[in-house]
Amino acid sequence: MGIFDNLSNLLQQARTGNASEPEVHAAYDQVSQSVPQGALADGLTHAFQSDQTPPFEQMLMELFSRSTPDQKAGILNRLIAAAGPAGLAQLRNVLGGAAGVGPAGMGAGATVSPQQAQQVPPATVQTVAQEAARKDPTIMQQAASFYSQHPTLVKSLGVGALALIMSHMNQSRRI
Repeated sequence: MGIFDNLSNLLQQARTGNASEPEVHAAYDQVSQSVPQGALADGLTHAFQSDQTPPFEQMLMELFSRSTPDQKAGILNRLIAAAGPAGLAQLRNVLGGAAGVGPAGMGAGATVSPQQAQQVPPATVQTVAQEAARKDPTIMQQAASFYSQHPTLVKSLGVGALALIMSHMNQSRRI
């Protein structure tokens, strides 16, 4: 019996609020370790775009707040590339006031270091993510691809998002 054989029942229970958080987390752990990274990224993209989950920028803020410094820098650099000058200006404002970090160090094509990323508040990430999504909707796929490399971190999105991600992967495999 495959991993997805018993998943439908658990997903139905999760949709109605009858699945426990540990059950959903255990199922997600099993699924995320069994599917290709691309399938997880596709499910995460679906969750980012869904009206059944919080807005993309809010979900990204949650992931960012729980990320390591390297992960924070990685997603910030993707957001800057997608948001363009407006996103860069937001980060300059935040980082320009920090000791040893000046706006001159963040020109066009600049990247954020893990040390700089630690200084960025999650609320700023939410603003930059919103701008990035407005300018380049593919940032959702880029962010999903990035965070699919860190499946344990995705669990911080909550049971509803995990159930939606797994449901999407379950439906996609049937097609």
